[in-house]
Amino acid sequence: MRVFVTGASGWIGRALVPGLLDAGHQVTGLARSDASAETVAAMGAGVLRGDLTDLDVLEQGAKAADGVVHLAFGHDFAELDAAIRTDAAAVGAMTAVLAGKRFVAASGTPMVPGRAATEEDPAVFAGPVAGRADIANAVLRTAEDGVHASVVRLPRSVHGEGDAHGLIARLIALGREKGIAAYVGDGTQRWPAVHVLDAAHLFRLALEQAPSGAVLHAVGDEGVRIRDVAEVAGRRLGLPVTSVAAEELGFLGGLLALDQPASAKTTRETLGWRPTRPGLLDDLENGYYD
Repeated sequence: MRVFVTGASGWIGRALVPGLLDAGHQVTGLARSDASAETVAAMGAGVLRGDLTDLDVLEQGAKAADGVVHLAFGHDFAELDAAIRTDAAAVGAMTAVLAGKRFVAASGTPMVPGRAATEEDPAVFAGPVAGRADIANAVLRTAEDGVHASVVRLPRSVHGEGDAHGLIARLIALGREKGIAAYVGDGTQRWPAVHVLDAAHLFRLALEQAPSGAVLHAVGDEGVRIRDVAEVAGRRLGLPVTSVAAEELGFLGGLLALDQPASAKTTRETLGWRPTRPGLLDDLENGYYD
């Protein structure tokens, strides 16, 4: 299969592209800079220069492919509204030329009060990220126009060796800055998590096998207590483990205050996906975030 990947040089993309190539697919990755282009080429993939604002380029990449995996997204929280508008336009441009072809888009697991979210739960997000749920729903609606579309929902932590910009990496960096390993409230709030290599494997399975309209959860750990994260990080870094008000941690504090476990039961049954890599606490113990 000829596959076009946005975000090919990013955190999940760097795990996905080699897996696609090893499986015999031809891969072209979108690259917005010389450094990104070098990363994509070094993995053995073709390079298409441009970014998510270059709608003609995105259309070109999608037209030339049998399937698209859309991973790219702007993660500057200060510019989140603009990033969501850009992403919506990018998805529209690519899916408009993908009738009869496959499209897999990344999204996030939802939060359901009192229990783990499942694949059957609607993508309803609140606050500044609400627009991402709208995009995920728009992706699924393209099935009505003949696009073989599916959505892979990612948990709050996609972890592994080399993670420098994920939410756990940002939490550790903030802790170093403040001199504490922080959690919010009593720390019993749970985050779902997945190893980056397990997530990449699910994106490949979704591209190859997912039914049109499928919603999949890339969840390894259903729910890791935030206090447990803080305790391991504190021990590794020699920092006191401390409860703080959510406001002291900015955007992260609001996320840490929410109990938001998620299940991948349906995904495992549908595609036979089985996470095999270390869990989040194991990766913290392994020193990947020291």
